[in-house]
Amino acid sequence: MFWGCLMEEKFIFFPVAEIERTPRDAGLAFEDVYFTTADGVRVNGWFVPYSGARITLLWFHGNAGNIGHRVDGLKRLHDKVNANVFIIDYRGYGRSEGTVSEKGTYEDARAALQYLRSRKDLDPKSIVFFGQSLGAAVATELAVRKECLALVLEAPFASIREMARVAFPLLPIGPLLRTRYDVAEKIKAVKAPVLVLQGDQDEVIPVEQGRKVFAAASAPKEFYTVRGAGHNDTFIVGGDTYFEAVKDFIERAAAGRIKTAASGSRE
Repeated sequence: MFWGCLMEEKFIFFPVAEIERTPRDAGLAFEDVYFTTADGVRVNGWFVPYSGARITLLWFHGNAGNIGHRVDGLKRLHDKVNANVFIIDYRGYGRSEGTVSEKGTYEDARAALQYLRSRKDLDPKSIVFFGQSLGAAVATELAVRKECLALVLEAPFASIREMARVAFPLLPIGPLLRTRYDVAEKIKAVKAPVLVLQGDQDEVIPVEQGRKVFAAASAPKEFYTVRGAGHNDTFIVGGDTYFEAVKDFIERAAAGRIKTAASGSRE
């Protein structure tokens, strides 16, 4: 158990408390939002509105840093997908209180969605869950329990145990980890359209992990390969075509133009 706890601290979560940048630094108007989870933790996020937008992206980031490290991506996503964006910090990250854990991230996600659905200026049926890396696991869990317009996953992994084998192939640490994040298993129960995106040069999460998640998902689903991109530069390497792929998928989902039997890959 000692080794499991050690690896969870060193291998899974890398929170940073200090917020160095805000959307204002990128020229974006935003609301600094605080909300409370069902288990009493105060969580922080930023709501960035897009004038006239019907769709809202609920963004769950990866395991390192905080929302302040996503400002450039937030700017591009907001401007090019033409949607409201709500990004949150998990408990223990940034200005969010508490200590991070798998269960805690799930609680944070549910509370974030509840907050969005409580807003009178948003369409509660037009919320897209967008998860990157570890955030893909959080978004998938939420999509299993709550309805969404679509589920967009960037660089998802099949499970923490599989990632432990990838990172430490000679150490049998998987069974010692209490944290699961069983994305490939859970996504089988998701009924919303699924888009998986990943760089084919991902140096952190092998693209085979993303393809396992994609294979486990039910149709309709699509896989978009970002040629030449690694783990943290998909926005940059993918450029406008990356955002066009996300925007097109979401707009087709909103229009009901993604057929139930649809399944395929795009380069």
